[in-house]
Amino acid sequence: MMRLRQAIDDATRVLTDADVASPRIDAEELAAHLAGTSRGHLPLLDTVSDDFFGRYADLITSRAKRIPLQHLTGTAPFGPLDLAVGPGVFIPRPETEALFEWATDQQLPAEPVIVDLCTGSGALAVGLARHHPAATVIGVDISTDALAYARRNAAGTSVQLRCGDVRDPKLYGDLDGRVALVVANPPYLPDDVALEPEVAEHDPVSALFGGSDGTLFIPPISVLAGRWLVDGGLLAVEHDDAAADAVVELLRRAGVFENVFSHNDFAGRPRFVTARRKVAS
Repeated sequence: MMRLRQAIDDATRVLTDADVASPRIDAEELAAHLAGTSRGHLPLLDTVSDDFFGRYADLITSRAKRIPLQHLTGTAPFGPLDLAVGPGVFIPRPETEALFEWATDQQLPAEPVIVDLCTGSGALAVGLARHHPAATVIGVDISTDALAYARRNAAGTSVQLRCGDVRDPKLYGDLDGRVALVVANPPYLPDDVALEPEVAEHDPVSALFGGSDGTLFIPPISVLAGRWLVDGGLLAVEHDDAAADAVVELLRRAGVFENVFSHNDFAGRPRFVTARRKVAS
C-alpha cells in the first residue's frame, strides 16, 4: 500500500500548510474513516476501493478549509462513546471527560434522577445513562438542532430529552426536590476570546459564549439545581479554565450549596466545579 502511505504523507503536508493543529493525525483519521477501519489498522490494509483516492483528496481539501474533522467523519469520541455530530451541534471536547469521570465515581441512589443541562449532542446524558441503566436521565437543551443529534445518540437508552432554556428560573417544576445529580456544560467562553476557524465558523454560537467572563450561565444553573436537587444532591458544572475562582464564589454565594470544590481536567487545567445541596435543617 505504498500509494496509500504516499497519499497520507501528501495530505499531511497539505494540512500542515493550512495550519491544522494535528495534520498527521487528521490525515490518518480521514483515511481510516474512508477505508472503514481505525488509524491503528491502516498499516494492515491490503487494498482500498477504486474511488478511495479521489474521495480522500476531497476530504483533505475540506479539512484544509478548516471544516472540523468530526463534521467530515460524522462522529466524535467521548469516553466510551462515539457520538453523531455535525453542523448545528457543539462537538464534545476531551476536557469534559474529566467531569464525566467524576460523575461516574459518585455514589447515587439505586434509581436516581439525573439532569444534563445544555446537553448538546447528549454526551454526558448518554454516558451517564449507560453507566446507570436504572436511572432516569433527562437531557435539556435550547437548540432543536442539537436535540436532533442527541436523539440519534440516545437511541436505545433511557435518556429523555427536553427543549428548555436554563435561564428560565421556573423551568420544569416537576423536577423540584427529585434530582440526585445535575451536570452542566454550558456556554462558557468569554465573549472576546479568539477562536480557531473550526470553532468560530462551525460550532453554534449559542453553545460557545457565556458573557464577558464566561460565567453568565452559572447563576441560573445554580437556581435550577438548588430547586431540583434532593438534600445532599450533587452539582457539577464545567467552566473556562480562567473562571474557576469566580464559579466557586458564585456557587457559594447562592446559599444552598456546601462542599464547593474546583477540579482540573486531564491536562491539569481548572475545568469544572462541584457542589452538594445543603441538607435542610
